[in-house]
Amino acid sequence: MPSMRPNHRACLVLPVVPFLLSACASLPSGTATPVGAEATLALLETTDLHANVLSYDYYKLQADPAIGLERTATLIKQARAEYPNNLLIDNGDALQGTALADYQALVKPVACGETLAIYKAMNQLGVDGAGIGNHEFNYGLAYLNQVTASHFDVDGVPADAPRCAGPGFPIVLANIYSARTRQPLFAPYRILTRRISATGPDGQPITATLKVGIIGFTPPGVLSWDKHWLAGKVYAEGVRETAQKYIPQMRAEGADLIVAISHGGIDGEPYTPDMENANYHLAQVPGIDAMLIGHEHLPFPDAASKRAAFNLPGVDKVQGTVYGVPTVMANLWGKNLGVIGLHLQYDGAHWTVDKSRTTVAARSTKQPDGSYVAADPAIAPLVAAEHAATISYVKTPVGTSDFRMTSYFADVGDISAIELVNQAQTAYVQDYVKANLPQYAALPVLSMASPFKTGAAGVADYTDVKPGAVALNNAADLYLYPNALHAVKLDGAGLKAWLEKSAERFNRIDPASSAQQELINTSFAGFNFDMLTSADIRYQIDVTQAVGQRIVGLHYKGAPLSPTQEFLVATNNYRASGGGNFPGLDGGKTVIASPDSSRDVLIAYIQKTRQLTRARNGATRSWRFAPAAVQGTVVFHSAPGLLDLAREAGLANVSQRKVDDGSGKGFALYAIDLNQ
Repeated sequence: MPSMRPNHRACLVLPVVPFLLSACASLPSGTATPVGAEATLALLETTDLHANVLSYDYYKLQADPAIGLERTATLIKQARAEYPNNLLIDNGDALQGTALADYQALVKPVACGETLAIYKAMNQLGVDGAGIGNHEFNYGLAYLNQVTASHFDVDGVPADAPRCAGPGFPIVLANIYSARTRQPLFAPYRILTRRISATGPDGQPITATLKVGIIGFTPPGVLSWDKHWLAGKVYAEGVRETAQKYIPQMRAEGADLIVAISHGGIDGEPYTPDMENANYHLAQVPGIDAMLIGHEHLPFPDAASKRAAFNLPGVDKVQGTVYGVPTVMANLWGKNLGVIGLHLQYDGAHWTVDKSRTTVAARSTKQPDGSYVAADPAIAPLVAAEHAATISYVKTPVGTSDFRMTSYFADVGDISAIELVNQAQTAYVQDYVKANLPQYAALPVLSMASPFKTGAAGVADYTDVKPGAVALNNAADLYLYPNALHAVKLDGAGLKAWLEKSAERFNRIDPASSAQQELINTSFAGFNFDMLTSADIRYQIDVTQAVGQRIVGLHYKGAPLSPTQEFLVATNNYRASGGGNFPGLDGGKTVIASPDSSRDVLIAYIQKTRQLTRARNGATRSWRFAPAAVQGTVVFHSAPGLLDLAREAGLANVSQRKVDDGSGKGFALYAIDLNQ
């Protein structure tokens, strides 16, 4: 069986976890558990925390009660009071995503003897185990090895690297392997032995032993998305075949229950080993008792969801099951706590799950009256120094702007928060080609960028950089992720295919319908809505047409774009390497894999430009909607009271219909006249 080197101290005593005995306490032999005994075990899930320890937005430099593990901590306390038998498990993507994370990884790297802020909080909460998401790899293997207190046997990590401070709980990941040893990078699974309170068949309270196996999975696409860190050092296996290999081993080692910690979502497409969201297929692997999922930044179960994947055959979006397997996804940034209440029965040999009495919920920190649960006061003092240092860092000024750069109306044509990114990326690639790639000197350079923040995480989830001084936190608001800048070589046909994929951001609009129609396809992430902002390129998006047939009038320098015209297109490593499944982008067309991050490129460009103006840096639109005489109203949702921003962006065809769209999330209802 593969090596299972521990990633944590051999014995953990976590008194805050309300099990009867700690994980390393000696278990009395006692009387055997009687047949017919019953118990309830709660699986509590956090996922996609993205280093949001506190309820604070470092990009806006203000408190935000809608986010933060310190709020989730209150839900955890409540759930533990309700369910004395519980396991708290994190699903991954914990280490990256805020300025705090970047500060600890890139600006003032955390020392070997120091524990990351997010792990300080998780240790305080008594996390029992964790998986690994794709974003854990964003800062490289050496960093991940250090902060998880691991000892990776891979190229790029010194063999004599010390064991550093890290999480006080086991981390499991089964489908990423060291290319050197062909063994799993982390322990693929762990079996947690616990003493639980139960009820005997006579109704009397008893204590019993329960063995819970946890196994971790991450999207195999991480090998492409973070190729510059991982190529040649690790390899991936598909989620389904990995589960089929290890689950029998876990059962043979005595696991009563098996919990899959799978950092992925739900996708009904046919299974492939490189599938990003493979849990629809994972649920069908025999032996899995519960799934903790994530990556898609959504709550599940969600009875009101219209997402196609949540309405697949075999998916119960109300009860929270996938092919009968209790399944939960706890949204992102600490907004929800996943709670699976597994009702257990003892059959004389093992504990089994009574699915008819099991419950699943993604509990929100937002209360029915619109307020949020209070923060756990124990969390903030743990990270006070790191928090203060991050705030000081992000206030560093880099330039000035005479206009407001926002993404509130990016879906309908406002490029005020996008053109600057495209300009910075274009200039970088042009300079790089001059210095290093003279063979491409004759090729025109374009750039693709997307609005990273389009309200998916709530009404505050938009880029908003006010006029005046532009600081580092503003640059991070404009470019949310620590991606590396890449450039790909494409022809006109490939460019059109890219734009067609981006246009999947929109639903198909029926011009003859008099009903109200939603413009935005919310299942297609805003960060995949790539767009050009070049005076040389013009195109229209016809949302009345089917997917793949929406880009019309595509012109380059005033003439129809030739399918054979070649370009260099600046983008990021995620997109160039296959992120988002854009046609033709699989890493094979990359001609520049820069060591510089897109955000650093943006910061350098602002520093060089110094004074940003709307005329030079925020007014060049390459695309428009194709005119369409729609009988009914076409609507979309954004933050309320911001119609002036649409006007400043030249969007005269946008109107606000309702200041409150009725969703209970604080959004306003806007309309767009596609015939203008």
